[in-house]
Amino acid sequence: MILWFTIVQIAVACAAGLFCLIAGLIGRRPSDYTVGSLLLVELLLLAQVVIGIVAPLTGNPPTGDLLEFWVYLIAAVLLPIGGIAWALLERGRWSTVVLGVVAISLAIMLWRMQVIWTVQVA
Repeated sequence: MILWFTIVQIAVACAAGLFCLIAGLIGRRPSDYTVGSLLLVELLLLAQVVIGIVAPLTGNPPTGDLLEFWVYLIAAVLLPIGGIAWALLERGRWSTVVLGVVAISLAIMLWRMQVIWTVQVA
């Protein structure tokens, strides 16, 4: 993983999460903005998949468990899809809150993936 890209991903996920949480708690239903913010996080996660494939080939191998990293990454890629599906099926204010919780969860998962990639010794 690339540290600066991970920090950008975490910042975007936190911003999207706070935006969706605030929008949901003031009573807003899912909109193009809330769903779009989670789609941006998903796009960055798909870029992270490419980085996760290419990085070991360019001399940046993980120091932690590679299987654990990939399980986290695959789960992280699937979470926004589930959250967006929920928001499209149930168009209530709590769906927007769910989008926010998903985004905050992704920020935590991204930090854990960075720790697995760089800090642990196999």
